[in-house]
Amino acid sequence: MFGKLFATLIGSLLLGIGINGFLVPHHLLDGGIIGIGLILHYYYELPTGLSMIVLSIPLYVLAWFYEKKYFFYSLHGLLISSFVIDLLSALRGHFELSILPSSILGGCLVGFGIGLMLRYETSTGGTDLLAQLMTKLIPMNIGALIFAIDGLVILSGLKIVGIEKFLYSFITIIFVGAMTTLTVIKKE
Repeated sequence: MFGKLFATLIGSLLLGIGINGFLVPHHLLDGGIIGIGLILHYYYELPTGLSMIVLSIPLYVLAWFYEKKYFFYSLHGLLISSFVIDLLSALRGHFELSILPSSILGGCLVGFGIGLMLRYETSTGGTDLLAQLMTKLIPMNIGALIFAIDGLVILSGLKIVGIEKFLYSFITIIFVGAMTTLTVIKKE
């Protein structure tokens, strides 16, 4: 239990730094619920973390009825990471990097944070939770499913961020996916 809590706190800290320090200053997107939260932040100036919680409610209702272990494993991850993301919003504008290094570094930090949480069997919930539930119904690779969902999310933000930031956001999700994968891999 201590390991899960520690991984959740460190993972949430990495998410908060990656999002606020590197993605938000350039209006970059991530995939999943984080990405939708960022779209709502850019368009309506809503807090990203709070948006993540509200958007996740239907997914948690599904998890409660169909897969309670996913509900319990990811609820504290969602709440802690959402709180830390909003708490660290003061970091916005403190790192002066251009857009390409920001998209790469932000993607690496977010991916490492998510991967660390997944490695300890917790998560931020969101579309990762949706993908876990969908793989119970559809025999599909969870990584491919998450990548497809992430692609749809950043595509939905194209009108808000524009083509240039959309392309950099695509770089971000590639690094998020790579770092998540590398972090989750356990040594045999």
